[in-house]
Amino acid sequence: MTVLTRRALNRALLHRQLLLRRWKLTPAKAIERLVGLQAQATNPPYFALWTRLDGFRREQLSRMLSDRRVVRLALMRSTLHLVTADDCLAIRPVLQPMLETAYARSFHARETQGLDLDEVVKVARELIEAEPLTNAALGRALTDRWPGRDVTALLQAVRARLAIVQLPPRGLWGVGGQPTGTTAETWLGRPFAPMSPDDLVLRYLAAFGPASVQDAQAWSGLTRLRKVFDRLELRTFTDEAGVRLFDLPDARRPHSDTPAPVRFLPEFDNSLLSHADRTRIIATEHRPRVFTNNGIIRGTVLVDGFVAATWKLGADALTVTPFGNLSERDEVEAEAHRLAAFAGADVPVQFVAKAAT
Repeated sequence: MTVLTRRALNRALLHRQLLLRRWKLTPAKAIERLVGLQAQATNPPYFALWTRLDGFRREQLSRMLSDRRVVRLALMRSTLHLVTADDCLAIRPVLQPMLETAYARSFHARETQGLDLDEVVKVARELIEAEPLTNAALGRALTDRWPGRDVTALLQAVRARLAIVQLPPRGLWGVGGQPTGTTAETWLGRPFAPMSPDDLVLRYLAAFGPASVQDAQAWSGLTRLRKVFDRLELRTFTDEAGVRLFDLPDARRPHSDTPAPVRFLPEFDNSLLSHADRTRIIATEHRPRVFTNNGIIRGTVLVDGFVAATWKLGADALTVTPFGNLSERDEVEAEAHRLAAFAGADVPVQFVAKAAT
């Protein structure tokens, strides 16, 4: 069986993630190819598309959110993602059992013991489909109905059971404020059209392969995917540790010596989050400098395809924090200036020696 080296897996991932060059794709096509963008914060999806697409402009994504062509809601790993309307209606039903199981195993579930959660969800649906509500407003309405119950636990139960999308202006570039939500079916004006678990795995491999069963489960939050892999017609490989990897039969896997340009990835980028073994893009010793104790995943800089620094855009500077001697420093600085210009920030680029804690 063919062994794929770490560099070979790196170049395959970069190709699937549109990071070996900037592509001439529409934002919608790119978002679908990537199976969504991580969207815990407002601006990262904009940076994610800028670093991947030729000529992307911020107003393109803002307009797509306003036109209901893309939406933000809880999907893979029960985290907030930005996906196309079609993918929202196709993917969310496949993930529904995982979302409900995750809630049932959470400490919030203890606070709703004895409640008829079907009734809670029914009431919540009626409320937010009649009028989009903020979490605070929905929480008040639910605790009025079930006084004495923990409001966060009630809201988390509803979030697990209902596909609630965050409505604009939430998600528009530079716009803050409390998220307001309604159900995906109401916002998009059509019902769910579920894809199969098989199709979800194929989409995953197209965006992140070659990958193991454990990798797919780490990305999706789903379990027991071995049977899905077994019934699909896939190519098989191993990595250098002997782990069995799967890929689409006709997928391209660039040579390990393929040049990889400097790329700035935003906070929470899925390139770093979608495998059980992430060494194909970030060295194990560097992970603590990117994955923080409070759940933030810092923006990162790829040099020769691998994470070599973190970055942060502040009011006074765009700061790059290398992990060591930074090769291609001039290219990193030039790309940093391009990123700042995209963000409309007239600030200098600074290199600092030590990551913030």
